[in-house]
Amino acid sequence: MFLPQPREQERKLQQEKLSGVVKSVHRRLRKKYREVGDFDKIWREHCEDEETLCEYAEAMKNLADNHWTKTCEGEGRIEWCCSVSREYFQNGGKQKALEKDEKRAALATKSIQTTSVHPSSKMEVSTDNLSHSSIMDELLHPSGKIRLLDVGSCFNPFLKFEEFLTVGIDIVPAVESVYKCDFLNLQIHQPLQLAQDAIDAFLKQLKNPIDSLPGELFHVVVFSLLLSYFPSPYQRKISLKTTSDLVSRNYPGMLYIPQDFNTVEEEEFSNNSCYIRSDVEDEQLACSFMELPDAPYDSDSGESQASSIPFYELEDPILLLS
Repeated sequence: MFLPQPREQERKLQQEKLSGVVKSVHRRLRKKYREVGDFDKIWREHCEDEETLCEYAEAMKNLADNHWTKTCEGEGRIEWCCSVSREYFQNGGKQKALEKDEKRAALATKSIQTTSVHPSSKMEVSTDNLSHSSIMDELLHPSGKIRLLDVGSCFNPFLKFEEFLTVGIDIVPAVESVYKCDFLNLQIHQPLQLAQDAIDAFLKQLKNPIDSLPGELFHVVVFSLLLSYFPSPYQRKISLKTTSDLVSRNYPGMLYIPQDFNTVEEEEFSNNSCYIRSDVEDEQLACSFMELPDAPYDSDSGESQASSIPFYELEDPILLLS
């Protein structure tokens, strides 16, 4: 019979304890939401609970520094996000999205032309398509780095990748390179009318804390356990709306990655589109992160003790390894 070494046992116990800190915060928020229902009040009180927030941030950083990097699990997730971005911006993913968009536009134009439409309306559609095409040509040849916003960053894991200009934000940062920001209450202004290098310079001079940002500022937005953090579907929908304002919904030159994984394998998840979603898809995504059941719940098994129906918490499985 194999017996784990004492050091390995100690490491697993420490990981279980740290994971418990993270999961317990998520559960308490969901429990309060079920009992109180006022998500604004719950979130405001949560953001004022500095002791809990600091404990959460330290647990996440400790997991990343001393556990995930040892097993390569956390590093693998970060690399996965990077590979998705590289595939989209550098290896033809964007071109495929553009081709699909052009086909949709052509079908829409054909459909309009077969119906009774005023000539000026047809001209308007044609002008829109022309403007759309010029934007496409510009985006096919991006200059500079890929601008990435890491929401719920904690320890800024994407900072080390040269191809990204990374901005990490969190309500309680664990490292100095992460900006303090409440993403739910982030104010979005009009986009900057500047050249790409000027926008890069703007991002490098951001002030801490961040209360507002211009729209259409980033190429990539990553959610780090963000959707499973929020107890209310409405909060998740707000975060998705904010994301759509920070990137652009007018063309597929951007994407966001909701790094809140279910029990599905990464390969299966990566087959799903991470590109800009429709309002209906945002609604479905926001509501799919269900609250925990009232009955006792075994997070590791994925089953409620009161039911034989599997319930998936939709947390990152890294937290469930122990």
